[in-house]
Amino acid sequence: MRIGIDMGGTKIEGIALADTGEELIRKRIDTPRHDYDETVNAIAGIVLDLESETKQKGTVGVGIPGAISPQTGLVKNANSTWLIGKHFDLDLESALKREVRLANDANCLAVSEAVDGAGAGSKVVFAIILGTGCGGGIAIDQEVHTGHQAIAGEWGHISLGWMRPEEYPGTDCYCGQRGCLETFISGTGFENEYELQTGIHKNGREIVEMLEHGDAAAEKVMQIYENRLARAIATATNCLDPDVLVLGGGISNISRIYKTVPQLVQQWTFGGEFSTPILPAKHGDSSGVRGAAWLW
Repeated sequence: MRIGIDMGGTKIEGIALADTGEELIRKRIDTPRHDYDETVNAIAGIVLDLESETKQKGTVGVGIPGAISPQTGLVKNANSTWLIGKHFDLDLESALKREVRLANDANCLAVSEAVDGAGAGSKVVFAIILGTGCGGGIAIDQEVHTGHQAIAGEWGHISLGWMRPEEYPGTDCYCGQRGCLETFISGTGFENEYELQTGIHKNGREIVEMLEHGDAAAEKVMQIYENRLARAIATATNCLDPDVLVLGGGISNISRIYKTVPQLVQQWTFGGEFSTPILPAKHGDSSGVRGAAWLW
């Protein structure tokens, strides 16, 4: 049995998978925000609950919104800031008395979709999270590609390509740079563009509803977003040229982007060709937690 944990900023989800990939049971609790020790205890508690209810012992994989630094062994780049600078993997191993494998949550999405999702059968899968933030992960031969700095796939923190005059130099990003893709093509960036165009703040769901009812401002913002997403995908393609691109996160549920964006990407790919499939994650919101289980 494989156990996967998806440790998010607001919730922690656990899943137990049979060796065939069949879901046996899942459990979700609120994240003990800003309390490191309680976060460790909460994850250990979920694992033990899953094992108690299935009457089996499992391997444990954990997806986190950050990475383990290969240089220090400490968590870095985590949106859940109370994890930063901690030996999170070692503390979990101590609590559970077994080896625990950790990976970035976007990498977990990539593995899940490469094993038995939208990218099944593909050698190189690039997974994109378009949610509150903008993440990316790479799976090669169904295994996480982490990179020497443990930042492989972090396309959210490269600059938007081929910036227009009105886009340059971009807004400040929490990472300390400016003009990052995260500020443009995340769900937050989508909402910010609507406010910039209209002077009115709406959340992403409201903008999409307006779009579906033919609202002109929402349509304009959507077209701007699609153009930026196409440029971002072209940048990733020019560097990695994956076999398939899989999208997750709230924006990935907007069905029209799978028709509009592929037609735009080839304007910026080297050689002017682009035929890579862009697909929604088959397992949807469950891909991250399933991918954590598949770390074993």
